[in-house]
Amino acid sequence: MKTIFDIDTPGVSGWEPPRWDVPEEDEIPKKYLNNGIHLPDVGEVDVVRHYTELSTMNFGVDSGMYPLGSCTMKYNPKINEKTASLSGFATLHPLTPDSLSQGALEVLYELGGYLCRITGMDRFTLSPAAGAHGELAGVMVVRKYFEKKKEGRTTILIPDSAHGTNPASVNMCGFEVREVPSSETGDVDVTALSDMMDDDVAAMMLTSPNTLGLFDRNILTIAKILKDHGALFYCDGANLNAVMGKAKITDMGFDLMHINLHKTFSTPHGGGGPGAGPLGVTKELEPFLPAPLVDQKDGVFFLDDDRPDSIGRIHSFYGNFLVCVKAYTYIRMLGSDGIRKVAEHAVLNANYLMHRLKTDYDLPIDRPCMHEFVLSDHGIPNNVSTNDIAKRILDYGFHAPTVYFPLLIHGAMMIEPTETESRATLDRFVEAMQEILREAQRDPDLIKTAPHTTPIGRVDAVTAARKPILNYDAAE
Repeated sequence: MKTIFDIDTPGVSGWEPPRWDVPEEDEIPKKYLNNGIHLPDVGEVDVVRHYTELSTMNFGVDSGMYPLGSCTMKYNPKINEKTASLSGFATLHPLTPDSLSQGALEVLYELGGYLCRITGMDRFTLSPAAGAHGELAGVMVVRKYFEKKKEGRTTILIPDSAHGTNPASVNMCGFEVREVPSSETGDVDVTALSDMMDDDVAAMMLTSPNTLGLFDRNILTIAKILKDHGALFYCDGANLNAVMGKAKITDMGFDLMHINLHKTFSTPHGGGGPGAGPLGVTKELEPFLPAPLVDQKDGVFFLDDDRPDSIGRIHSFYGNFLVCVKAYTYIRMLGSDGIRKVAEHAVLNANYLMHRLKTDYDLPIDRPCMHEFVLSDHGIPNNVSTNDIAKRILDYGFHAPTVYFPLLIHGAMMIEPTETESRATLDRFVEAMQEILREAQRDPDLIKTAPHTTPIGRVDAVTAARKPILNYDAAE
């Protein structure tokens, strides 16, 4: 496919700027103008056709199954986009006074209440702009909590199956990270945890269900060990999709958590689009939440900045508002029964896939999974790797699963089908994976040189990540 620069025809134009109607003395000084920008000359119809063709080359949830384990990339109902595009929401200026934005504040206030009912937490802030941002805010709350108690705790414990953002958030807040090993069956090793506990431990961060797709059977024991030493229990809520409506996070002993609103409540954010990482806490941690919080008195909603023990403001305004509107729509559309069924179907689909694939692929931990499961590359013939399989599955019309994570499984392939895929689609995925295994036996080069049907073949992923070419001129 030609780029927009390839179809550049000097002199052709699809648009003309409006007539100059400001005094010349208000002209932008020439020293601030950049005359070196090369924009292609292209007619309107060619622009439309170019970007339409470009869009068909992209792969997303709307075009095929996206089994990206540990990063729920679920279907986003189109009504979410419709409500988020309503002019009262989409054109609302962030500096609009509270008195003129009552509807928007009411949506945020009610959304926080729904998240409390789903998780059991006492209060949520919707300020964090993404999951990792919510984590950072959560660890800041932990630090503030112990500062208020005048306890100089220095350490936060994190399992070896954790998301990589967990230790990063902890380090940024000045805590020391200590890694807790997992047992052979995928749970936290509680004996090791007990040995590591002391009065320097401020908290433990645990993803529940964990990144192996397993619910930790020792969750209450872990909570008790932490409480006995006065430490807090933090839930990385990235995998809430598996348990929402079925179990409350606070009943597991957690004191605070963040939610990836853009995953669990739709709005997939592939490509780095906006997310939202609300942070929820129990009553004793509520004073430390970032300011402002949305509150209401006598039916009037307002942003409450009068929070003397708060960790302070963590976002320019109040979160990514339209992502919150989409989540609000999703929750209201499904209701409590629908939310519960989402979790049930997500778990059912994952277990169906796991049981069908484990007869062909190695399943390191063979026990019922939650929303995702992890295969390994053990036993795949002719040195065909996990990466090769991830590339080859693209030729069959599926997005690749998460690969080589979690690190404690060699050659990991983490698969999460989500709740919206039909049995027919799951069966096609199984058949594709089985066929790839047969190809590995009879024609391994076919897999090692895949993909063959995508617009771009196999790229050097390391170079692409470390030395990205981000503009056309640089590519030339």
